[in-house]
Amino acid sequence: MKYFSMFSGIGGFELGIGNAGECVGYSEIDKASIQTYEKNFGKEVKNYGNATKINPETIPDFDLLVGGFPCQAFSTAGKRRGFEDTRGTLFFEIARIIKRKQPRMFLLENVKGLLNHDNGETFTTILKTIDELGYDAEWQVLNSKHFGVPQNRERVFIIGYLRGTSSRQIFPIRESKSKTIRIEIKDTFQKTVYNIKGISPTIREGHGDVVRIYDGYNRKYTKEIGAIRQNMLNGGSLIEKDNIRKLTPIECERLQGFPDNWTLGVPDTQRYKQLGNAVTVNVIKKIIALMEHDLK
Repeated sequence: MKYFSMFSGIGGFELGIGNAGECVGYSEIDKASIQTYEKNFGKEVKNYGNATKINPETIPDFDLLVGGFPCQAFSTAGKRRGFEDTRGTLFFEIARIIKRKQPRMFLLENVKGLLNHDNGETFTTILKTIDELGYDAEWQVLNSKHFGVPQNRERVFIIGYLRGTSSRQIFPIRESKSKTIRIEIKDTFQKTVYNIKGISPTIREGHGDVVRIYDGYNRKYTKEIGAIRQNMLNGGSLIEKDNIRKLTPIECERLQGFPDNWTLGVPDTQRYKQLGNAVTVNVIKKIIALMEHDLK
């Protein structure tokens, strides 16, 4: 199975696909992300750069297109300008390449807010575009916390099938309700620590076996960490006993399903940004395992 990756970031889709497929090329413009990508995957695979400038004729044929197109234009944490934001229009660059290359399937990821943005009109436009391209689509909101990582991260995943080539339904995936795996933190470098003995017992309760996070929006989670955002320096604090501190880059890597030090080599500000923008690898692994039958 050959695939093309768009808005690749640090390679979360690639890591999730693993040996199930061969990457024929990817598209990324952020210099720090490219540095992390090349450190882990090498320079053999061609980077096609800016999605708006890709000539589909230069891309080898592929079976699957994957991409987490920029979500800031649709996120509840942003201004939600949607297609009025240039980042929101990048979906149509995906559509442009799909129209020319006609892969058998595609897998896209975005924030949950995409579904209700502009009272659902944005998602309706996306579905109409997919239909006009000759594809049938299915979608589901999946939460990373049900795939082996203690992170409360809801994302919508969209699968497209070239019409007439497949009838096997992937979604809905039954999400595991079992207790999530705790992230080991003992070997990570602890940075700024603040004493919180003065904080009320209600906020502090259960800090022994429970990870509790404050993500910059004053939301509290008791059994999983709030979704990692682009800049974890301004949020994502971890309570340990009577101390509160920032999550380390390694902890963020673990929460997203990446190996330790995957992002090592760039400044911490970039590491947090890269991991905040990445897909959760565990979720991709599960979806791809179900898609493999139709891609072989």
